[in-house]
Amino acid sequence: MPEERPPFPPFTWDTALRKVQAAEDAWNTRDPRRVAMAYTTDSVWRNRDQFIEGREAIVAFLTAKWARELDYALRKSLWAYSEDRIAVRFQYEWHDADGQWWRSHGNEMWEFDEHGLMSRREASINDVAITEADRRIFGPRPESESGTDIPLR
Repeated sequence: MPEERPPFPPFTWDTALRKVQAAEDAWNTRDPRRVAMAYTTDSVWRNRDQFIEGREAIVAFLTAKWARELDYALRKSLWAYSEDRIAVRFQYEWHDADGQWWRSHGNEMWEFDEHGLMSRREASINDVAITEADRRIFGPRPESESGTDIPLR
């Protein structure tokens, strides 16, 4: 039996929202193996200027990412969807080893197989230095923020 990760395509607004929230929740665990299970074994990524292929490469990438991007906390927002694709905006905050805080803004395009696994992910990301006082994302999204959109900046 193939691996499955509901909801499955074709997406509706509600199922796309659930898929986006599930991705946000998983990434906020900062558990590379857990996150990688949402992708096909041969998933292909473009993340900034890096090209990644396959689950093991995803695990290695995320392990290095979260060793570098400390206290990472993410918010995702559904932008658009079609039958088997979803586009999201996202922001996450983190600090480097020197204590500098950053807010990373980006857009992702996702493509899914019939089992609800992501087969393709393309991410464009920009980093903006912020002060600790400018932070607004503190860990996983609390229930009180469920369904709220992220601001432009």
